[in-house]
Amino acid sequence: MSEPLDPYEVGSDSDRPFWADAVADAVEARAPEDPIVIKGGVSPSGVPHLGHVNEIMRGYYVAEALRDRGHEVRQVFTSDDKDRLRKIPRRLADLEGNIVGLGEVDAGALGRNLGKPYTDIPDPFGCCDSYGAHFTTILRDSAEALGVPIEFVSNTDLYAEGAFDEAVRTVLGDQDRAREVLSQYQDKVDSDYVPFQAQCSECGHLTEGITAVDLEAETVEYVCEDVEAGGETIEGCGHEGTASFREGKLPWRFEWPAQWEILGVDFEPFGKDHAEGSWPSGQDVARNVFDTEPPVPMVYEWFTLNGDPLSSSSGNIVTVEEVLELLEPAVLRYFFLKDPKKARDFSIEGLDQLVDEFDRFERLYFGELDGEGDDAERQAAIAERAYPTVVEDVREERLRIPYTFAAVLGMTDDPDLREEIARREGHIPEDGPEWAVEGALSRVERARAWTRRTDNEFNYELKRAEMPDVEFDAATTAALSDLADAVAAGEDGEAIQEEIYEAAKRHASR
Repeated sequence: MSEPLDPYEVGSDSDRPFWADAVADAVEARAPEDPIVIKGGVSPSGVPHLGHVNEIMRGYYVAEALRDRGHEVRQVFTSDDKDRLRKIPRRLADLEGNIVGLGEVDAGALGRNLGKPYTDIPDPFGCCDSYGAHFTTILRDSAEALGVPIEFVSNTDLYAEGAFDEAVRTVLGDQDRAREVLSQYQDKVDSDYVPFQAQCSECGHLTEGITAVDLEAETVEYVCEDVEAGGETIEGCGHEGTASFREGKLPWRFEWPAQWEILGVDFEPFGKDHAEGSWPSGQDVARNVFDTEPPVPMVYEWFTLNGDPLSSSSGNIVTVEEVLELLEPAVLRYFFLKDPKKARDFSIEGLDQLVDEFDRFERLYFGELDGEGDDAERQAAIAERAYPTVVEDVREERLRIPYTFAAVLGMTDDPDLREEIARREGHIPEDGPEWAVEGALSRVERARAWTRRTDNEFNYELKRAEMPDVEFDAATTAALSDLADAVAAGEDGEAIQEEIYEAAKRHASR
């Protein structure tokens, strides 16, 4: 038997500056045939958030590293949409990514469908074929918005097409072996455990009450029993019936390794929850039940959102669509480029710092500045290697307006005034190409949306208008005089912004 694979160790002993190259080395060491298959997957239980896209992007960067070496790569993402709905999420989203509460949809319909596969539950928005299809579509749109070429695969479709038939026969044909392997990882596995879930023909629930298996007919007999899910009991209807292998599914601990065999997976990244749970059993099942080798694994740390865990069920989420209202796609892609083994917080309030990081990363690539600190050489090497995978069009003539300055420009709706100020402050040169100027100014609306979402110190509106005749008290007059002197002296936008606060403090007590 092959040695167990530690997902934390893949690429850890490499001297490659860019982590994706180290992982690509590990994949190539297995001598896979082209196309190399990279997989991810998720159960469409609720709104796809930034954490779900993490798995797509980690796979993407490894795929790009392998493509750079001349390999044909197929990146697939399974929607585990034959899983049962275990509990009702607190928030949902329409196809445009707008987050809504349960009061804006028919939450009762969701409650009546607990225990059923996601693809058998009506779409609460009425726009897709099912609940599962709705949230898979949002995730597919998110990948497209980030420019990732990925193929989505429905587990429901794979079962219906018979792709899982052989895997189901293997598991049910030697249940003793399947139980022996799984019992090392799950206490509930006893001599009565049958590794299959049948869909009740009466109520549509997935039930674990399997009473008999007919391998020749490829059917199981079942009793629709209660199921414990999400800390609650989903009541079975008690119906006794027969279901074909295609009218049910394997439990997750067998289904995941079966996907590797069915899709020919060579590499799969996953979160640390799987690394400490499903992965150890998955590679054991692959080798000792399905007689196949598991793919190269890689564990990634989770993101937090403003310091708290991302969670569809609890409602602490942010979608790609929401983020792209605040950031250019390249900046968000850069966020996913960082070391996957380090936990990171995605701070909406601190997006200006992320944009500054990206701008610096870009300048490193074009040789416009040097790295800093002890790892300066490594910083430059990562930028040189990875920058072309972050931006869709590498052009040295590009222009970037600092994010906070863009927020200042967003105080006015006048596009001509925005450009005039940006040119005056030196952020747009006289000879800047038109496409680069447009690209630079496109950051303004995103920065403006950021100020409004966070209601920070840049959330003001300035309009050109005739000034009314007004009288100010002495303190206000003095503060405005100081500010006028700063403007007349030709101070830049940041200095003027600082003077606004300093003048107010100086004259507040007078």
